[in-house]
Amino acid sequence: MTKLACPNFIGGEWKTPAGVATTPVYNPSTGEVIAETPLCTAEHVNEAVEAAAAAYPAWWETPPVERARVLFRFKMLLEDSFEELIRLNTREHGKTLAESRGDVKRGMEMVEFACGIPSLLMGESLENVARGIDCDTIRQPLGVCVGITPFNFPAMVPLWMYPTALACGNTFVLKPSEKVPLTAIKVVQLLEKAGLPKGVLNIVHGGRDCVDALLTHPKVKAISFVGSTPIARHVFEVGTKHGKRVQSNGGAKNYVFIMPDADVENSARGVIEAAFGCAGERCMAGSTAVVIGGADKTVLPTLFEATRAISVGPTDRENQPGMGPVITNQHRQRVEELIAIGAKEGAKVVVDGRGVKNSDSPNGFFVGATILDEVRSGMTVAREEIFGPVLNVMRFDDLDAAIETANRSPYGNGASIFTRSGKAAREFKHRIKAGMVGINIGVPASMPWFPFNGWDESFFGDLHMQGKEGVQFFTQQKVTTTRWFSYGEGDIWHK
Repeated sequence: MTKLACPNFIGGEWKTPAGVATTPVYNPSTGEVIAETPLCTAEHVNEAVEAAAAAYPAWWETPPVERARVLFRFKMLLEDSFEELIRLNTREHGKTLAESRGDVKRGMEMVEFACGIPSLLMGESLENVARGIDCDTIRQPLGVCVGITPFNFPAMVPLWMYPTALACGNTFVLKPSEKVPLTAIKVVQLLEKAGLPKGVLNIVHGGRDCVDALLTHPKVKAISFVGSTPIARHVFEVGTKHGKRVQSNGGAKNYVFIMPDADVENSARGVIEAAFGCAGERCMAGSTAVVIGGADKTVLPTLFEATRAISVGPTDRENQPGMGPVITNQHRQRVEELIAIGAKEGAKVVVDGRGVKNSDSPNGFFVGATILDEVRSGMTVAREEIFGPVLNVMRFDDLDAAIETANRSPYGNGASIFTRSGKAAREFKHRIKAGMVGINIGVPASMPWFPFNGWDESFFGDLHMQGKEGVQFFTQQKVTTTRWFSYGEGDIWHK
């Protein structure tokens, strides 16, 4: 089968860089190489940034309502291409088609949010801050902004970034994950078709060298990043050292609390969706079930049984499994290695997804849904982000002890509780150290109108992605204080 093209998009031109190394893009369902991502150099990065810098003055002067109209057309084209996008997403990532629908839909909601930019950019004013003196604020763009995105949401995460950045009047350079470049390319082709001027948005592909060139380029003003915590910290430290504004989302270890009074069926379903949705490859995965009191005798048996029933297999066909593959064979090996470490350290493997084979697709990167019971806080699997379909189960006698243990985690993305008790829910919401909280919701990821609100080592920076904070990140405030003299008062020309 012919491999798909993976060009850069610089200054309005699609160009495949010559003479550079490449890295394979797989169909995780089959193990087949479907494209080769070029590993671009600092020279390519400079070309992309210079194109964005050249396009910035005219785009800044474009009225916000006209910028919004481009995004309105873009949203309509996304709707028209929805089925094509979800199938491409599934092919290069391995998500089920239902999960790809969610990925693309959430990205489209960010475009909808950005279409409201004329209202979102409005400033404030106050008359007579002193006698005859007025004061007002306006928001202006920063210049060239950069987005560096992960493999796990090929459509949504880039759309967290550049619709808002462009709507605010910035220009943009996107560096998508080298593992999943194809969906990002297709989406940008639709934005080009919507009438975005040349150079306003650019794509450059690559690995660490490409990232570091973006982090240090003198014409880059702001950087948005999503990925693992070690790389998020690196992006933040290098970017800020070089004078950039940075929002850098890292990894997580999210806890899902199950109280003794929790609804059995809904709680088990919520935990399964949180733990095994997208094969566990998301920073909001509910990777640890915190079972409190008698919930071990009510919810856990149902949870174990339902997990054993999850089918795993190829997703690039009409007959869909319950769960798809992980992103690469190396990642599969790492997930299975961590399961083995958990068992060696004393966890009980009650559902074992290692060694899954699929006769229809023997070379796919499959790991079955796995549950490790009796996990303790000192174990490797309790501390490290596995980023795969593995659920830890930790048991506690009471809510206080469970909260204290969860709050010792260095991460702070999300936490959820399943309960019928308003008192327990309020106590949990008040005391848990996480930026996004769910009550009877397994994955408390915020909608586009609210910030994606990680804490601690799940986020480095001051202003989060999405919502008003996203607009604030991609703009800077200007405060004007005004006084007008009457003729003859302080006016030398009328003396």
